[in-house]
Amino acid sequence: MSTQVHANLTEEQVTTISEDLGEPEWLLETRLEALDALDDLDMPDVIRTPGRDWTNLDALEYESFVDPLDRAQEKDRVEAEGVELLSWDEALDEHGDVIEEHFGSVVDPQRDYLTALSTALFSAGTLVYVPEGVDAEDVKIRTRMNSQSLFNYTLVIAEESSSVTILERQENGDDVEGNQYYSGVVEAVVGENAHVQYGALQNLDEDTYNFQVKRGHAHTYGVLNWIDGNIGSRLTKTNVETRLLGDSSESKIVGAFFGHGDQHFDLASRVWHEAEHTVADLVTRGVLDDTARSVYEGVQDVGREAWDTSSYQRENTLMLSDESEADASPKLIINNHDTEASHSATVGQVDEQDMFYMTSRSIPPEVARNMLVEGFFVPVLDEVAVDELSDDLEELIAKRLRE
Repeated sequence: MSTQVHANLTEEQVTTISEDLGEPEWLLETRLEALDALDDLDMPDVIRTPGRDWTNLDALEYESFVDPLDRAQEKDRVEAEGVELLSWDEALDEHGDVIEEHFGSVVDPQRDYLTALSTALFSAGTLVYVPEGVDAEDVKIRTRMNSQSLFNYTLVIAEESSSVTILERQENGDDVEGNQYYSGVVEAVVGENAHVQYGALQNLDEDTYNFQVKRGHAHTYGVLNWIDGNIGSRLTKTNVETRLLGDSSESKIVGAFFGHGDQHFDLASRVWHEAEHTVADLVTRGVLDDTARSVYEGVQDVGREAWDTSSYQRENTLMLSDESEADASPKLIINNHDTEASHSATVGQVDEQDMFYMTSRSIPPEVARNMLVEGFFVPVLDEVAVDELSDDLEELIAKRLRE
């Protein structure tokens, strides 16, 4: 367990953040409890494959770039008709009782060291509130980080028979010297017969360490789909998770990443099937170049009461360099025999026969390779139901290939 950060933190700093946001006493107490808990909490679990621990979160020198009171940011929010898209202080004024009911109900505020740190220090907060029966698209949230560190929190509440599509982008704004740290927590509550699509595109610069947790609960006939695109950062540790709590609930987790230089991605997806007739699909594709590294873990957990379950998982990584490294650890945990489930994972290089075929037809080798990489991403881009996010990912992939 690291004590690098919280040894320099004080209750006064946490209280200042809470007072600046006009928070009620119960939320300040939650923050202070998270701060106190840091002494006893471990770092988040990292993915381990036989013979190797891929990510060492304790080695990061957090104290050198986490300043809780330096929280400069730009937050752009574009709302859709019928949806309340509110900054944190506005949300507390208008829906304080709803926030008190749901805050920390999906992501345990003290689930691990970095989550508790984010609970204590978050200053960039957003509520996406979708009332019963509302059908909305094109809710957009863009966060620009203009400080050494930034702690972001988003709460999504979709009431019964509502529908919403959300696109979130994270990037750096003004130039900040040295390493930076971005932390993001998303909680999603999907009511009966509600449908939520949450697409996130992380394009932070390569001096930024990135920690994120996105987790949702889907109730009866609820659908929760996550799209998680990771292009930037120096190191990314992310967890995307869904609990299928209601009968006939569904979830899809789509991931895409492209690493180069010495970028490092530690990516985990998990679905819990806890009710009958639930469906899940986990699809991830990534590309690595130079000395970039990635490790992926996908877990499909089928509970004892999860009758008539369908759960599928596919992960594929393409290596463009002999120095890049990747591994994958797909897992099935099956506690009910009435289940259809499968998983697969592949790691490989650009196919030599495909390259030969294209270059023999007068396509330059670099152009041929880039075409094959873009084609490799097509199956996962086809799964991205948010057109704007799909277009942005395609553009960033093409830009990365030209660098």
